[in-house]
Amino acid sequence: MKKVISLILMGCGGVGRQLLQHIVSCRSLHAKQGIHLRVVGVCDSNSLLVASDVFTMELGDTSLLQVCRIKSDGSSLLTLGASGELQVFTNLESTKKIIDVATLLGKSTGLALVDCSASSETIALLTQAVDLGCCIVMANKKPLTSTMADYDKLISHPRHIRHESTVGAGLPVISSLNRILSSGDPVRRIIGSLSGTLGYVMSEVEDGKPISEVVRSAKSLGYTEPDPRDDLSGMDVARKGLILARLLGWRINLDDIRLIESLYPKEMAPGVMPVEEFLGTGLLLLDKDIKERVSKASLSGNVLRYVCVIEASRCEVGIQELTKDSPLGRLRGSDNVLEIYSRCYNGQPLVIQGAGAGNDTTAAGVLADIIDIQDLFP
Repeated sequence: MKKVISLILMGCGGVGRQLLQHIVSCRSLHAKQGIHLRVVGVCDSNSLLVASDVFTMELGDTSLLQVCRIKSDGSSLLTLGASGELQVFTNLESTKKIIDVATLLGKSTGLALVDCSASSETIALLTQAVDLGCCIVMANKKPLTSTMADYDKLISHPRHIRHESTVGAGLPVISSLNRILSSGDPVRRIIGSLSGTLGYVMSEVEDGKPISEVVRSAKSLGYTEPDPRDDLSGMDVARKGLILARLLGWRINLDDIRLIESLYPKEMAPGVMPVEEFLGTGLLLLDKDIKERVSKASLSGNVLRYVCVIEASRCEVGIQELTKDSPLGRLRGSDNVLEIYSRCYNGQPLVIQGAGAGNDTTAAGVLADIIDIQDLFP
């Protein structure tokens, strides 16, 4: 018997499009495994494409690849238009339609809602879907870093949620931590470089390059968001740190993280300074301070890394001096590195390292999560 996993994809950005391409390219592999991924709907921020009959029909591979092409061009899904096999809904109708589909499929054939957006607007939809018996797979960090009430609802059925790609892209961070915790091994400390962008920036300034030059280079390489301050603020790392802390059982919110160090001052924040000005004159004003901090660390035989530390009662995010021979100190480029210290991993931590960014890697992690819930589908 073939296992059929029905899913709706929310978010057609880089990760979402790559996921659709992975699903199409892995058809023969999944067929050998006795699995079929049945995409019954795809939505962006403005519209929803859904199969006309979600019980018997799906978006075929031709339609999925057409979605990828349209979204790569920056167009709306509305340009595809309705047909005999597809229905199209605008933003105002999309949420209601997804809930309707979740009501139909959630407790019958099963349905996975796959959130590859970067939006907080999916939170209400996901929490409703939990009560409808749906599975949730996320690359989006915002639902898991919302209020404790939202978090508790999302994880109320642990087997029904997967979110490996929220921390470390495709790296086995969440699964490794869950295995340690489920074995009764208490985790005492986690320290990690959880931003490919900031990992690249800190390793490049270590070589004596000014941070202004490094950030511009990172942007040209596609490592940063269109506005690099989205990375340099540290908020992305803070969200990842909060997800890990909550996995450890900490009942804290983003506001409870005592230190989130931004690499730029408040007067250069978005809404205060235009991005063009920041990339032009603003970045140059950061060079002196970072250079001095790099030199000071070097005199002590250390290096600077932008890290998240979770230990005892503290969760902090910012620049720290670390020894050159530590796993984090040896980090180069855009890799992520995480060190987990527990009773079993005491003197020598469990170290997880690898590509921690990129649409391909992140989408592969999402796909693996979808396959991992196959036993919940008839």
